[in-house]
Amino acid sequence: MKKRIAIFASGSGSNAQKIMEHFKYSHDAEVSLILTNNPEAYVLQRADNFEVPSHVFDRHEFYNTDNIVELLNRMQIDLIVLAGFLWLVPENLLKSFPNKIINIHPALLPAYGGKGMYGDRVHKAVLENKEEESGITIHYVNERFDEGEIIYQARFKIEKDDNLEMVKFKGQQLEHQYFPKVIENLLKRVEGHKITD
Repeated sequence: MKKRIAIFASGSGSNAQKIMEHFKYSHDAEVSLILTNNPEAYVLQRADNFEVPSHVFDRHEFYNTDNIVELLNRMQIDLIVLAGFLWLVPENLLKSFPNKIINIHPALLPAYGGKGMYGDRVHKAVLENKEEESGITIHYVNERFDEGEIIYQARFKIEKDDNLEMVKFKGQQLEHQYFPKVIENLLKRVEGHKITD
């Protein structure tokens, strides 16, 4: 039976697109559901293009009900992937899917993480501090922003004349290259509802 992936995204969904592309013809796994807190998010169009069902939710449904947990359980989701999703994951979701929720962050954690550190804000901070390198971090999700156990990191060099767009581009290249592969490797270790080492 194919492993089933649910992706949470808040915006354009370029990582969601790469993950859907990666698993489109896979015999082992599929993207079964796209969820977003933004009814205007372009990720919904991407989901339609791949004929993947989607669900839009608001803050009340996410934090004050068990609807999302029930939906994910009903769809027998094996792995939850946060791909540009900006809300903190509530306790009921963390408890229902222990060690089965992962996130991608556009910097080398633990630096440049935490509340409010996402997207361009991260890259601007990296540039302002004149860092010589940056990268991406894929990590498990816990009850605090960007503090879960690190699964994988990839790095790139920041050249002297790199601007915000260039740093962002280099980071996205790594995200698109590695995120689907890391997900695939994790799914190979999923048994029932637990990822084994």
